[in-house]
Amino acid sequence: NVGKSSIINKLTGEHRVIVSDIAGTTRDAVDTNVTYNGREYVLIDTAGVRRKNKIKEDLEHYMIVRTVSAVERADVVVLVIDATEGVTDQDAKIAGIAHERGKAIIIAVNKWDAIEKDTNTMKKFKEDILNRIAPFTDVPIIFTSVINKQRIFDVLKAATEVYDNYSRKIPTSQLNEAMLPEIENYPPPAWKGKYIKIKYITQLPSQSPSFAFFCNLPQYIREPYKRFLENRLREHFNFNGVPVQIFLRQK
Repeated sequence: NVGKSSIINKLTGEHRVIVSDIAGTTRDAVDTNVTYNGREYVLIDTAGVRRKNKIKEDLEHYMIVRTVSAVERADVVVLVIDATEGVTDQDAKIAGIAHERGKAIIIAVNKWDAIEKDTNTMKKFKEDILNRIAPFTDVPIIFTSVINKQRIFDVLKAATEVYDNYSRKIPTSQLNEAMLPEIENYPPPAWKGKYIKIKYITQLPSQSPSFAFFCNLPQYIREPYKRFLENRLREHFNFNGVPVQIFLRQK
């Protein structure tokens, strides 16, 4: 009962989907077409996912399966969190599912009007969210209130921006011009006396951003250095809200 259906109704300006105070009213994914600023969108209102201790029926299992199916259909996943409850295990699990499937993601913290706030409340809430969804933390977080009509359309704006990031294709020359000096300044650590040389980089023709780093000894590059490469990519190119995959290949 985080307010997914209410957000969609506000975005469309119509009561397209059922809204109820009872959690889990949406039993199946519902598609809604909407045009905003000249662009067309399909909004998928997913089935609600309840906490594990409330999952007692086969119907609840079906709802979870349908939610995962909706994630797989989507380009951008908007994870709606209830501000009055904070980040739940199910929220973190859905974020992980979206990341594993290479989907762009934004987080909407709804019912922001319903909690008491001070100057640090938003900062602390963001920190808690990022800690729970780590290691993928380059994600837009928007604080919304359907009742107060607060930042609802910022959700669609952010979804558009991360979709553009998700679709970004970087020319090989530009990619190498940015990344090779970074690699030269901080090369991969030697492994058992063997020096690793990354020679060039190219973006792969995949749906989500994926990059191949060609080198002499790819098998000796470890995860910390792959994270370094991903972070440098994010610094040079805007992949906010988008998982980035790094592949090491023999040259």
